Amino acid sequence: MIILITGASHTGKTALAQKLLEKYKYPYLSIDHLKMGLIRSGYTKLTPEDDNELTDYLWPVVREIIKTAIENKQNLIIEGCYIPFNWSQDFGEEYLSHIKYLCLIMSENYIKNHFASIKRYASVIENRLDDEWCTLESVLEDNAQFLVLAQEYNVNYVLIDDKYEINIDL
Repeated sequence: MIILITGASHTGKTALAQKLLEKYKYPYLSIDHLKMGLIRSGYTKLTPEDDNELTDYLWPVVREIIKTAIENKQNLIIEGCYIPFNWSQDFGEEYLSHIKYLCLIMSENYIKNHFASIKRYASVIENRLDDEWCTLESVLEDNAQFLVLAQEYNVNYVLIDDKYEINIDL
């Protein structure tokens, strides 16, 4: 089983991946680690701020990792914001039946009522070296964009509205 977890920044993708690792013992790959390895090694001139270009650059590699894991009957969780909304177009049914996709989105109401908690838990799994860019306005804007795209592409998403509670059973 391949589990893809995406969503805007600060929605808890990495924390959910860690929770699933602990529950199911499935390893996970943070696309951010792949991104930073490629940037720091000089394999790309892209920067961490080049989100759209990074999706185009990283997705072909991630896509083939997914295919390889499925072909080898391996379980893997892949998390990150660099999964395109039309991801399923890159797979035939022989692959799609082994992939579970989940997009985490926080509602405007949740963000406004819990922004201090969102910031407080930002480094719960990975240490964010610079989180000053994360503002109430940026989180609202990013999540609104993810909601529009998730609905436009008709993908599976979890809308976090009242309290932050995500349970996934495989």
